Amino acid sequence: MPDLSTSPARTIAIVGGGFSGTLLALKLTAARPEWRVLLIDPAVRAGRGLAYGACEPYHLLNVPAHRMETGLTPPFQAWLAGAGVHLDDALAESDGVMADAFLPRALLGDYLQQRLEDARSTDPARGLHTVRGEAVGLLDAPRRGVRLLDGREIVGDLLVLATGNLPPRAPLPGDSWLHDHPSFIPDPWAPRALEGGDPEAPVLMLGTGLTMVDIALKLAAEGQKGPMYAVSRRGLLPTAHKAGGAWSPFVAPLLPASPLALSRAIRAAARQAERQGTPWQRVMDAVRPAIARVWETWTPSQRRQFLRHLRPRWDVHRHRMAPRVAARLDALLESAALTVLGGRVTRWERAEGGVRAHLHLRGLNAEQSLRAARVINCTGPRSDLDRLANPLFADLARRRLIRPDPLGLGLETTDCAVQDADGRVSDWLYAVGPLTRPALWEVTAVPEITAQIDRLSHELAQDAERPRAALAEVFIDMGAGI
Repeated sequence: MPDLSTSPARTIAIVGGGFSGTLLALKLTAARPEWRVLLIDPAVRAGRGLAYGACEPYHLLNVPAHRMETGLTPPFQAWLAGAGVHLDDALAESDGVMADAFLPRALLGDYLQQRLEDARSTDPARGLHTVRGEAVGLLDAPRRGVRLLDGREIVGDLLVLATGNLPPRAPLPGDSWLHDHPSFIPDPWAPRALEGGDPEAPVLMLGTGLTMVDIALKLAAEGQKGPMYAVSRRGLLPTAHKAGGAWSPFVAPLLPASPLALSRAIRAAARQAERQGTPWQRVMDAVRPAIARVWETWTPSQRRQFLRHLRPRWDVHRHRMAPRVAARLDALLESAALTVLGGRVTRWERAEGGVRAHLHLRGLNAEQSLRAARVINCTGPRSDLDRLANPLFADLARRRLIRPDPLGLGLETTDCAVQDADGRVSDWLYAVGPLTRPALWEVTAVPEITAQIDRLSHELAQDAERPRAALAEVFIDMGAGI
């Protein structure tokens, strides 16, 4: 860790203006107002990111409002009270309790963007500044910083990668003609990706997780009349949140335990909870603070076993839908506007007005085919950086400054400091948020990212009074039900 505590004129460059980058910029600026903090993002107005920017009013936060607090001033719920927004549906669902309400995702984006605008400095030599541009490479040593697509150079003492969730990877062979077919939509969150489609024509979505749910709701709201199909290997849908009850943390005493043993323990606890009248969701809430510690204890082969065999069922129980979203999805399913299939696409054919997918469905020997005018990739964000041709990460890899993990989850890090290709820990290059999943597995949601950002901002600001507990322990201390 570099000693920055006595320097009044340090520049911190943060690449990525979504939740992780914005929160780090705000907290570093609050901790060291004499520093110059540069938040680099190509968006016209940084602070929203993909999760809280490319969304509609019916796209809701996946957790209640009280779990979205980040330690900023004013708190999110206090800001909501004075924002003048209409939350009748959300409050009706939560019996009038704001803390328990599932709110539109865009509201958190509004909140973060306003915090950023309020904190922006007018002094070019210090404070928080936003830089509109795309970082495409590093400056040549001995200088530290990044080069932007427009040719500008940003020099900084420290560089933090906060690029968040990366665009999805198409579940197609690299040489598939479908990549270039106009019916294929590789990234549904790209600007205008869903515009121009025939609402009477059938749509096929690849993936049945939360991304698919968002896109199905968006298509339905925008007038889709033709049938919608969604396919994944197991055909599993996300489950819904349910209020009420409590369950005590129980995982830590079981460690170390294999993925299979832990899965059995969780299922047994869920059955016991149901017998006692407690929703199984409380069992998952009790597991969540220990996830980083569990991941830390697993061997590489155990992690691979979990990702290959257990992750799909874990995801649908862990990453749940707001009740109102689940109700909208149920309505689409019951009306047959949406059909969910378990199986895999075996081959594609060109067809009049689109393409034809041939599927091998679970439990059936016969092949089934579907025609679709649009094929939408809803497989969710990618993380296999070694296969991603992003200019910045490609340059980092060329310079041997990063080490993508062998499981394709992100970058190898040590307490947010990036490891180079030889495993050495950097003293100037850091990463936060989803990029650090190899060390922590789940660091994609607000509570975990907030804990991570708090830790890094204090370390960079050289807060000597802060205890140096392992981040996995910090997650555990966050308590059940986060």
